[in-house]
Amino acid sequence: MSSARAERLVNLVLCLLSTRQFLTAERIRSIVPGYATAPNDEAFFRMFERDKTELRELGVPLETGRTSTFDAVDGYRIARQDYELAEIDLEPDEAAAVALAGRLWDSPALAGPAHGALVKLRAAGVEVDEEQGRVQPRVRAADPAFAPLLAAVQAGRAVTFLHQRGGPGGEVVQRTVEPWGVVSWRGRWYLVGHDRGRDAPRSFRVSRISEPVTPIGPPGVVTVPAGVDLMTMVRRNVEPAPVSGTARVWVAAGRAHGLRRLGRILGPYQHGGRPGDELEMDLRGVDTVARWLAGHGPDVAVLQPPALADAVRALWVAAATPAGEPAEVPTGAP
Repeated sequence: MSSARAERLVNLVLCLLSTRQFLTAERIRSIVPGYATAPNDEAFFRMFERDKTELRELGVPLETGRTSTFDAVDGYRIARQDYELAEIDLEPDEAAAVALAGRLWDSPALAGPAHGALVKLRAAGVEVDEEQGRVQPRVRAADPAFAPLLAAVQAGRAVTFLHQRGGPGGEVVQRTVEPWGVVSWRGRWYLVGHDRGRDAPRSFRVSRISEPVTPIGPPGVVTVPAGVDLMTMVRRNVEPAPVSGTARVWVAAGRAHGLRRLGRILGPYQHGGRPGDELEMDLRGVDTVARWLAGHGPDVAVLQPPALADAVRALWVAAATPAGEPAEVPTGAP
């Protein structure tokens, strides 16, 4: 269906849904945008008949009748009680899915045309209940890379982009990915696909992908492998790993209160002449805990294990190294 015809059908539904009286074909022709392009009466009636057939095939309850005995010809309207959905009871997981969809469809892509159609109907004297008759599908995503990534998924094309690993200060790497989908997990968007450079499935947080996102290759080449569960892949990569031991960390006195809530204070401890406390923390993953600690700078020091100390040091060095220069990580405890 062409975009012009689709818009005309939407305008026709808005018109017939927003009036309680039967509207004749000539009346509809004068107030519904799209019919004015018909060169003559015969062309209009052919167009209108096709549109009525299309609406009925789509399940729209199109009524035919006359408002009063004085009307000479039949008119048309859509009975709202037959068109509107009945009361819907949703399970908790279904309600969560609807809420997510409501947050996604939230940018004025089609709001302008829909509102303009209602204004034209009202100006033509058609009774309009704007709150009930509004058609306003909209989509929003704050991350600039979201739209081009979604377009690549729909087109089945591979993409290249710059991706920052590990958050602010992390290494920026060029990636070439065959995108399988864009999914939301705990308020963040993730691209899931096959990373050609690592020859393995991977997920990437969309907020860490820099523009431009460049599609490469012909469309229709990328397909999602059978049996792939995109949400499971993201959840496996994002959720904390099972606890695999503990770490001992020094925290300066009066500092890093968030870390103190995550750990268990073992007692007072001095480090480099500074007073503080020794904490024991669950080591849910070296990289995860290292990111928690690195943001506190000199107010923390890793006592054990050495692998965690190296990971924190690497994050500090990456944050302090100018872009494009190699990062040299020294050894020794932070």
